[in-house]
Amino acid sequence: MIGLIGKKIGMSQVFNEEGKVTPVTVLECGPCRVIQRKSVETDGYDSVQLGFEKIEEKRTSKPLAGHYKKHNSPTYRYVKEFRLKLYKDIQEGEEFNVSMFRPNELIELTGTSKGRGFAGVMKRHGMHGFKASHGVHESYRGGGSIGQCATPSRVHKGKKMPGRMGTDRVSVKNERVIKVDEENNLLFVAGAVPGHRNSIVTLKKEI
Repeated sequence: MIGLIGKKIGMSQVFNEEGKVTPVTVLECGPCRVIQRKSVETDGYDSVQLGFEKIEEKRTSKPLAGHYKKHNSPTYRYVKEFRLKLYKDIQEGEEFNVSMFRPNELIELTGTSKGRGFAGVMKRHGMHGFKASHGVHESYRGGGSIGQCATPSRVHKGKKMPGRMGTDRVSVKNERVIKVDEENNLLFVAGAVPGHRNSIVTLKKEI
């Protein structure tokens, strides 16, 4: 198995034997149950469908409740699908947890970044703005000129301008596992992880 579903708990720090501190993000990962096993013969591709965080059946929709019953699975709040390149002997009903990871292992994390709302060009794109001195009027944080004159008489697509910022799908590769707490299903990962507290992230082994 090369993937797992987790929830971002928050940030902390870990000290090593030499007293050096490492900022870490704490993730609650699994246990995740294989709800459905898809194969090339039946679905056209190999994958597994994992469920995370059990809930009561009344808390889910009727179509999903029927899907869980069809595969003899408990009801879960979150369902994610992982494509399989290796480990194709996985069957429905198997469970996976943080024990699949080891300290100093490199993993890939995917989450949804924090929403920033409508943002200007300085916050959204890192533009410098204008001088706040004599000769500059009412445009200290503006983006400046956005196009040409009569030719082409329009603004080119992709121009960096103000707009909605955040809530994007973000993947971070080569994140190092610092500590694995199997008893509490916690994973300590070096550095920052996309998303706010209690947001859902997916973890994959770097292969």
